[in-house]
Amino acid sequence: MKTIKFVSNDRSQFTTTLRKNVNNYFREHKISQKGNLGLALKIGVMLSLYLIPFFLIMFMSMAGWMMFPLSVLMGIGMAGVGMSVMHDAAHGSSTGQKWLNKLLSNTIYLIGGSAFTWNLQHNVKHHTFTNINGFDEDINTKGFIRLSNQDPLKKFHRFQYIYAFFFYTLMTIAKLGNDFKQLKEYNETGLTKQQNAKPKWEYFKLILLKCLYVFTFLGLPLIFSGFSWGIVLLGFLTMHVTGGAIMAVVFQMAHIAENADQPALNEEGNIENEWAIHELLTTVNFSRNNRVLGWFVGGLNFQIEHHLFPNICHIHYKHISPIVEQTAKEFGLRYNLQPSFYSAVASHTRMLKVLGRA
Repeated sequence: MKTIKFVSNDRSQFTTTLRKNVNNYFREHKISQKGNLGLALKIGVMLSLYLIPFFLIMFMSMAGWMMFPLSVLMGIGMAGVGMSVMHDAAHGSSTGQKWLNKLLSNTIYLIGGSAFTWNLQHNVKHHTFTNINGFDEDINTKGFIRLSNQDPLKKFHRFQYIYAFFFYTLMTIAKLGNDFKQLKEYNETGLTKQQNAKPKWEYFKLILLKCLYVFTFLGLPLIFSGFSWGIVLLGFLTMHVTGGAIMAVVFQMAHIAENADQPALNEEGNIENEWAIHELLTTVNFSRNNRVLGWFVGGLNFQIEHHLFPNICHIHYKHISPIVEQTAKEFGLRYNLQPSFYSAVASHTRMLKVLGRA
């Protein structure tokens, strides 16, 4: 995989100072940087929200229309599993036990994803090269949606701020197939082997686990629920549309927003900034005082803290956020913050409009 360097000429002490300040917080309060009982309870709630409606659909006698509210609940649970269970564990921050992080990160298979492609796309590429065109896949142009200011502009992009939210609902459904495309690319570029993985074995696992997912969440309801295939299929799509919409909007507001930089490479093919400052300037927090939202989205409204400290569990982000903000101010750096969920959605919408025009 082609790589780049983060080059800083001013020899800033921001990174060193920030790490010291955050580490002091945990040292002074004598607490672990990993999860606690509250995280364990949340994991139970999210998995229950996803799986209990599924078992009710299969084994409880009910009218056909009940499929749809239960499918919406499953979609909310799907988003909760992805954001609050799988995400931290994939970064190794849920617990100090490596095997338990691995187990929890594999909950991505419950929602139709792939742990292997997610790790490469998200942990390796997105977190290292945030908002850098050609390196961060999250800002690649997706179908009719232009997310990078360096990608080709088409006439229809002019209206993307209107139609983008419809396509966001298709995120998890599209991921069912896109994982194969991603794995093919990683195999061809050698990224799979760089992870000490065997390309053919990863193909086999991907096919097997996708088939198992489809059989479980489409096949089993057809066998046990008594509903027609049409109702079961509509319920499956309802679940994915709900979960996809939630996750896509939350993810997009953090980086495709006003004040979130999309820096270009210099003549040497590098980024003229140290990595921590780059992460600070390419990321946006939102609604950090909304405890209910923060609880549900797994701290993803504290994206700045997450990108700077992905090894720290999200339950601590609300406490270290003031420390990060104050340290940034001391070094004269911008700390991007939208005060509410609605202002963040509005900022993302305006950014889509900007990216859709010359």
